[in-house]
Amino acid sequence: MTLAWAHQQRTHDATAVDVCWAAGMGGLAIAAALLAGGDPARRTLVALLGGLWSARLAGFLYRNRVRGHAGEDARYRRLRAAFGRHAGAGFLAFYQGQALATALFALPFLACAQAQAPLSGPAAIAALLVWALAVGGESLADRQLARWRAEPAHRGRTCRTGLWAWSRHPNYFFEWLHWWTYPLLALGSEAFWPTLAGPLLMYATLHYATGIPHTERQALAHRGADYAAYQREVPEFFPRPPRPPERGA
Repeated sequence: MTLAWAHQQRTHDATAVDVCWAAGMGGLAIAAALLAGGDPARRTLVALLGGLWSARLAGFLYRNRVRGHAGEDARYRRLRAAFGRHAGAGFLAFYQGQALATALFALPFLACAQAQAPLSGPAAIAALLVWALAVGGESLADRQLARWRAEPAHRGRTCRTGLWAWSRHPNYFFEWLHWWTYPLLALGSEAFWPTLAGPLLMYATLHYATGIPHTERQALAHRGADYAAYQREVPEFFPRPPRPPERGA
């Protein structure tokens, strides 16, 4: 993260910090699997599942927020303006905060990789199913939103198709669901309780920090009444079958 901070000092663009965070998580999952001394089957799954999840997310963020996009993401432009002439020190603290968050989110990887108890077959199957549902659902939500935004006629309107008719933030829901993979992998071992840090931290981050509050403020600022109607029609986080749209919407 310090190297990433030095890069943004030259470019004055902090957009890639999200890519660094996602890639760093995969690196820590693989490092935990290689360096810890727990059950080999569990360590293999930690490296495989954590690494593949990270590669998909980092690749998506790079393609959709960094490559081919001119200028800094609006979130970081506002942060830069708030830091003012202290932007260098402010962003250094911000990047180190991201590094700390990465270390905290890596606790489930490390706990799983250190667990000595043999991996349970049913627990492994459940973990694989949850991981596949979570990563597949997040990928589908990302693709559906990208297709919607690619249509010029949809400019200024809210996506209500596919998974976006079931939840206002299906990508966040499936991201949170992914973190239940590791408690399932640790089921029946001494590592179970530490792995709960993953879903708990992700839920808190999405609901009270940088996830849903920021996204909803931005959506209301840009789409106004259309997004306010969407808020009334569609649940914030946990999916449910869509209801008929409001009359006249």
